[in-house]
Amino acid sequence: MTAGHPKPVPKVLLLSGVGRYADPWHPFPETSAALAGLLREAGYDVHIPGDVDAALADLARADEAGLPALLAVNVGLPRDGQPSPGTPDAAAGMIRWLDSGRPLLVSHVSSTSFTDLPEWEEGLGGRWIRGTSMHPEYGPASISVLEGSGPVADGIPDFELFDERYSYLRTSPRITIHATHTHEDVEHPVMWSLERLSKGTLPAGRTFYDALGHDAASYQSPEHRQLLLHAISWLTAG
Repeated sequence: MTAGHPKPVPKVLLLSGVGRYADPWHPFPETSAALAGLLREAGYDVHIPGDVDAALADLARADEAGLPALLAVNVGLPRDGQPSPGTPDAAAGMIRWLDSGRPLLVSHVSSTSFTDLPEWEEGLGGRWIRGTSMHPEYGPASISVLEGSGPVADGIPDFELFDERYSYLRTSPRITIHATHTHEDVEHPVMWSLERLSKGTLPAGRTFYDALGHDAASYQSPEHRQLLLHAISWLTAG
């Protein structure tokens, strides 16, 4: 009997905070390596490009067969006075992805970025608002997991970890919140999912946002890791 061909490994494009998308506060090489490790554990081949805007522009030009199975984003906010995304082609690449029905995994400070693309907030389900959003000092964080919020949270208890606790983000009423923290007697979402609205005849895509993940220590939490593995499975099951 002739052996069958091995099943191709699905590919992930992981945009990391390099170049103008880096900042002094976030160790992007560490957090992107931790996120890439989780994606490989889930069975993906991960590519981290050296230029975020160029990689987004490539998404605009690629044929359907050349697009990755999943786009993951772990980038900062450029502070050079130039647009974010940096070029019309880069903006077109992100818009194409958001309209494509393909899954999107977004980490931590990425909610501050792509400020010149309104479609980013719509596709993410929320964003950081300068002058309103904030985080308490980095340190111990108590995370409440919302039982009954879907398969992402199934079987995962409340947990503690060291991290930044994003607060007062602007969020869409359409998101499903899976985990929260409490600050100033207000419950703030730190993990949510979104079924993006379909565009024309294309199917809706799925987004998952994780406001945790300031540094590599965050990914040492077994509950945080399991939530992300569940999220990756949910994203690609749609």
